[in-house]
Formats: sequence, C-alpha cells, structure tokens
Amino acid sequence: MALFGTNGVRGKLDLLTPPLAYGLSGAFARWCKPGAIVLARDMRLTSPLMHSAAMAGVLAAGRDCIDIGLASSPVAEFTLAKRKAAGLVIVTASHNPPEWNALKFVDGKGVAVSRERGAAIEKAALEGSWTRAEWDSVGKCERYPDSAAIHAKDALRQIDAEKIRKAKLRVVLDFGNGTSALSKGLFESLGCEIIAINENVDGKFPGRPSEPSEANVQSMLKEVVKNSADFGVSWDGDSDRVVFADEKGRWIVGDRGFAVSAVQACRERRAQKAKMVVTTVATSRAVEEACAAEGAKTVYTKVGAPYLSEKMAELGDKAVSGGEEVGGIIWPRFSLAKDGLFAAAKISEMVCEHKLSEMAGELPVYHNSKCKLEVKDAESKKRGLAAALKHCKGAGGRLTLIDGVRADFDDAWVIVRASGTENVMRIFAEGKTKKRAESLMEELKAAVEAQ
Repeated sequence: MALFGTNGVRGKLDLLTPPLAYGLSGAFARWCKPGAIVLARDMRLTSPLMHSAAMAGVLAAGRDCIDIGLASSPVAEFTLAKRKAAGLVIVTASHNPPEWNALKFVDGKGVAVSRERGAAIEKAALEGSWTRAEWDSVGKCERYPDSAAIHAKDALRQIDAEKIRKAKLRVVLDFGNGTSALSKGLFESLGCEIIAINENVDGKFPGRPSEPSEANVQSMLKEVVKNSADFGVSWDGDSDRVVFADEKGRWIVGDRGFAVSAVQACRERRAQKAKMVVTTVATSRAVEEACAAEGAKTVYTKVGAPYLSEKMAELGDKAVSGGEEVGGIIWPRFSLAKDGLFAAAKISEMVCEHKLSEMAGELPVYHNSKCKLEVKDAESKKRGLAAALKHCKGAGGRLTLIDGVRADFDDAWVIVRASGTENVMRIFAEGKTKKRAESLMEELKAAVEAQ
C-alpha cells in the first residue's frame, strides 16, 4: 500500500517512524527546486520527535531550513509564500486522534503534494536513493519564530479591520487545544470580545476530540447562547478546518460555512467576468447553486487539499474561492491554503453587515444521509464502484467520475467513494427532502452490497 494519502503521509508511531520521516523529508527536499525548506509542527506529543527527524532529512539533503517551530498549517503555508521558499514540511495529523501524526508536503508554488506527485518522493525515501550532501555542504537552520504575528498582520490588511472594531463583536473561540490558539492575537487586534474555550495548547486534546464535528463542539454552541455572542468558531488541531455557529447557537455544517464564504468572495469580485469556485465532488450542491446565482461556475476536484490547490493554481485569477465539505475554506487572494484563521476573520467582517443566521439562511436547503460499508479488499471496491456506476446510469443521473461515482439528479445527488486507506466504501446522498436523501442512499447501498 502506498504511503502517501490524500494529503501527505499519515500514521501512528509504529508506521510513521523517525527514520521514515527523515527519509521522506530528505527526498522531498531534493525533489523541490533548489532553495530553503520551511519546517513547522503541531502540538502532538510525537511532533517534536518527527520535527527533529524531518529537519535532519532536509539538512542532510543539503537544503537550508527555515524553522518556524510550533505553528498552525495556515501560518506555515503563508510563511512558505512570504519567504519565497522552495517547499514546506508540516508535522501534523490535523483532525486525527492524538496518537496519530503525519507529514504534509507543499511545493514552492503553494500546492500541496498529492498521492500521485508524492509517488516519486516515496520511492526515493524507501529506496534511500535521494542525494545526501557531503559533510561540508549540509544545510543550515534559521529560526523564524514570529510567523503567527506576521500572518495576522497581513490578514488584517486584507479585511476591513476598522469596521470590525467599531462593531465590537462578541465571539466564542473554541481553539480545541490546537494551534489556532497561537493566533488569538488576530482576533484581539480586531477588537472582538473573546470568550475562549479549550485555549491551552495540548497534544492530548483534553477539551474535546480534534475534529470539529457537531458532536464534538457542543460546548462552543452552548457558550454562544450563554454569552449572547454574535457567532462561534471551532478549529481542528492544525487550524486548516473551521466550523461556525450562528448567533442562535446553531451549528453550521462545514460546506455551508464554505458556501457563505464563497458567495461573499463572488460578490467582492462581481465585476469579474470569469469567476470560478473550486470544491470537491463530496461537497453540497448548495455551494454550486448559491455561487451560480452570483455568476460563478463551480469546478469539481478529487477529495483532498492537494487537488483543490492544484486546480486553483491552474485557474489563477479566475478562481475566487475554494473549499470542501469538512470545513476547509480557501481565500486565494490571501493564500492557496485552507486557512481557518483567515476564514474566521472574514466571517467577522461579514457579520458586521448581516447576522450569520441570515447569510446561512439564504443558501439552498439540502438534507443528507450517509453510510459506510465494510468490504473485503481492493477488488471488492472495484466491483462496488462498477455497480454504483451501472445503477446511476440506469437512473439517468449526470455523472462525475473523477473520484468515485457521483450522480446528480434534479432534486438530489449521491456519491460512492472507496477509501484509500481502509477496506471501506462510503456513500453520501443529499436531497431537497430528507426522505429523498435517505431513499437515494439506500438505493446505492443496495446496489453496492449486491455486487
């Protein structure tokens, strides 16, 4: 099985070992164009260990290292662009449980390395075929500890900070014991009254699990109501995912939070003729419909941050917004990264004009239904996808086949995808009514199970 997944190499300590981190980072550094490599890590207990191994690999490859230390993924990716570095290694398992860790790799153009592009790096690491420097040519390390403050300073230039200060917003910030707490100063600079929870940076995630799902952010929802806040925010461990609560304490699912941001991005670029919004095939159709009303076309990619950034880099100025269903939001005028920090700052600006409940209420309404099926092996996955394709063709769906099988109907859509790391197939359906979503999901479930 390939080591690279949808976004880097992920695993527990028995798989992602320091020697492997050393080899992957060295191979990546040699794969990049000549230049310095930015290195960052999150707060997980194994991250200092992996960070040291990754740094050793970069220096052994003869590349200089810009070490920003403990930092969020958005700040790390922003630093990559700011310093015009050749690449970036982030030690973080993002939303995974605390025993997991990962290495994420980003090239000098700000595009995350996908499974396909990572194959050459993986091969060189496992074979040990990457070039190591001689003793007198190893890289040097530069410490760069002010990255979060620099990110915040540039973020303030991209939003109407004075409008937010005048509004005197009250905001609940659920840092989830993650790296988002390192950027609390951004919201303090906006003059917000902050009700902070899970603020202590802790790799064991004592406050709640890292993934900001509805079940995991109940404390944030309650604090919004208790404090009569204007809205609430929850981040995952490395701050690339962000979800919101409106002023009534109602959770806003990830792709609807993205849709609110994408609509705003389209309106800010209203005069632009060719506007495109980039998202994955697993994202709610509410995004496409809402952005179409603003004159934008939606472009779909495979699931995963690398595919989003690849497509947005390809589209250039035509891409006005990007994101995905799990709460990833990209403002390309600021960064090609899923930046949950900047996304929350922009929501602050937007809430000065309209309540978050009103903005979310303007979006098309869809209901969803999902399930996960255990399968035996890769061959079973292939048969399952073939069965799903046959069923969707027979039902007259408009097909999208770039990642699994997605079929769109007038009042609903469904996607069947095979996991790249588990013997599992996932089915997600969305419809104008809950009954339609559940019915469509059951149809595809039956088709896949019958293969």
